[in-house]
Amino acid sequence: MKYYIIAGEASGDLHASNLMKELKNVDSSAQFRFWGGDLMKQQGGELVKHYRNLAFMGFIEVIANLKTILGNIKFCKKDILSHKPDAVILVDYPGFNLRIAEFAHNEGFKVFYYISPQVWAWKKSRVHKIKKFVDRMFVILPFEKDFYAKYDYEVDFVGHPLLDMIEQLPEGDTGLFFKNNDLPDKPVIALLPGSRRQEIKKMLPIMLSVQDNFPGYQFVIAGAPSVEKDFYDEITGNYSIGIVYDQTHKLLQNAIAALVTSGTATLETALFGVPEVVCYKGNPVSYLIAKMVIDKDIIKYISLVNLIMGREVVKELIQNELTTENLVNELKKITKDKNGRKRIEEDYSRLKKKLGGPGASRKTAELIVRQIS
Repeated sequence: MKYYIIAGEASGDLHASNLMKELKNVDSSAQFRFWGGDLMKQQGGELVKHYRNLAFMGFIEVIANLKTILGNIKFCKKDILSHKPDAVILVDYPGFNLRIAEFAHNEGFKVFYYISPQVWAWKKSRVHKIKKFVDRMFVILPFEKDFYAKYDYEVDFVGHPLLDMIEQLPEGDTGLFFKNNDLPDKPVIALLPGSRRQEIKKMLPIMLSVQDNFPGYQFVIAGAPSVEKDFYDEITGNYSIGIVYDQTHKLLQNAIAALVTSGTATLETALFGVPEVVCYKGNPVSYLIAKMVIDKDIIKYISLVNLIMGREVVKELIQNELTTENLVNELKKITKDKNGRKRIEEDYSRLKKKLGGPGASRKTAELIVRQIS
């Protein structure tokens, strides 16, 4: 079978690559053409466009890059018609992918959506488009199945793919990790400032500003694969800071705490059992617009950890609350307060149970192949 897969971000690249791996196990004749990243490329097939050229965050940024985005959509439609896949698989990235879903459905292609857009947060009207144009939706958050049921749309809860990824990892070797990356033998505080240049440029300086208050620790950045080291060097300047590429999971295995930009990384950090402070500061106009359009009855938090648990498990510092002083205070709580760390670790265990067992990628692959066979 021929699969056309679209992932527009680093997290989508990770989950789509694991899905591709399982599709090959279920369908020995699987052929891939895709929009994504290096992890998907490792699974074989043809990379059409890299996500580094697709990811625009915030309302203002999207408007500024509208010509590029519309050009990509037009090209994608033509490419699908030319390739004639047996299945179009969309991975999150809703602004782009829902347009493609409508087009692909109307052209008679089977359309599958893996990792639901956050329609429960805002733009609930998108549910009607999903019902009309998506043949099957595979959700990874437990509350999403009930949400869609309210709209008389049956979806498959397959569990969270991060559980698979973490289960397959070997135990971390702290000594080897330090040695391979020329890092000193000091406790690690991981910095995950995001995968897009614009968010890194905004988030990393405030994360770095706390360093002088933690002399007994070393700060290590999880470098985004699509962002070169020179870009980070311009921001870090005179700070003594480590950076590792393609080792985010090893970094988390060896970290005692983390500062994390909101997004999938907050959940990833929690599943590795690392106490964290969630950080977010966006374009002021984009943030105000977002506040006006989200469903405040459902969205009381910005991190997936707190959203899934329905209460504050990890501290969130958002917009004006994200200051050096507040960040220092919260980071001290999760590095030096044993009771605080124990509470977070217990909550993380409850979080894992809520997310279901492993096997999300395999379940999704089997369901897709069954639908098109």
